[in-house]
Amino acid sequence: QVHLLESGGGLVQAGGSLRLSCAAAGGRVSIATMGWYRQAPGKQRDLVASITRDSSTNYVDSVKGRFTISRDNAENSVYLQMNSLKPEETAVYYCNYVFGEDTFWGPGTQLTISS
Repeated sequence: QVHLLESGGGLVQAGGSLRLSCAAAGGRVSIATMGWYRQAPGKQRDLVASITRDSSTNYVDSVKGRFTISRDNAENSVYLQMNSLKPEETAVYYCNYVFGEDTFWGPGTQLTISS
């Protein structure tokens, strides 16, 4: 069982920056595909960014050039640096861990961007 805990959410003004953190326990982020997802009220949970074990990254088009996903194997954590935030990006942000057939989710962290 892998436990994930997100942190770093909160309230930020439009155009601001924030970094989310995801700490993992019970599994190594270095061997997994790690992802950040978000879910706005009444909407489905969508992928924002992901990083594979060989450090290949993938971003949804709407965040390319503004968000950066990174991983610290020593800290067993994954991060999402978000710049130029927009009000429509208000959502609960979730960390995801995938290794083989196993998938784990964190409880999420709320991010609210005010206009």
